[in-house]
Amino acid sequence: MLKVDRVWVRRGSRFALENISLSLPPGKTLAIVGESGAGKSTLIATILGLLKPRKGDVTWADHSVRACGPALVMQEPRAAFNPALSLRRSVMEPIVARNEVVPHERIRRLSDSLELSLDILDRCPGEISIGQAQRLAILRALMTAPPLVLLDEPLSALDAATQKRTARLISDLQREERFAAMVVTHDLGYAVAHADEIAVIKSGRIEEVFTPQTFAMEPKSAYCRSLRDAAIALGALEEPV
Repeated sequence: MLKVDRVWVRRGSRFALENISLSLPPGKTLAIVGESGAGKSTLIATILGLLKPRKGDVTWADHSVRACGPALVMQEPRAAFNPALSLRRSVMEPIVARNEVVPHERIRRLSDSLELSLDILDRCPGEISIGQAQRLAILRALMTAPPLVLLDEPLSALDAATQKRTARLISDLQREERFAAMVVTHDLGYAVAHADEIAVIKSGRIEEVFTPQTFAMEPKSAYCRSLRDAAIALGALEEPV
């Protein structure tokens, strides 16, 4: 289980995260929702070990999160690939870095699950669509079978139709692979449809934590009520991604 226990993180002259506590069991999905600048990216960087908390701890099964080999899926998928390398070489990087044998059968199975042909691996990043790039980023993240996957706005660069398709594929893969997923998103419809819990973050603090069912009821804080009301007004909860 991922545990973020009373974490404080300073960036510059202020605390970007203040007394953050969250938990994420294996195989479950936690959505982190909040406006730009709320601290979502800082939280991901802290979990990955790129930022060190001033106070508090981040652990996986009572050990360092780094020991579990968490994987990250970036917001802009093309930025995740070296334009000078074939996609096959980029996808293999996590395996090569560990000096492990290339798991060809796993590549084939994950490619099938993500609706990707194996031929695409012989192309360069500039030769594929943004939707294909995102699915390849997910493929690379899963190569080492990580127990924890962090997804930073995984759908924001995609058009509406591709968003729905990719959201379904992520959910299907999670059921197959049983990894825990923390998803940073602005899309409340996606969070309600695919997360087991939703944590709303504002100004570096956790405002409230909901289940998808309780989010549609009466949130306690005015900020969370405004988010829910805006989502309802936009129809985001009627036809979620």
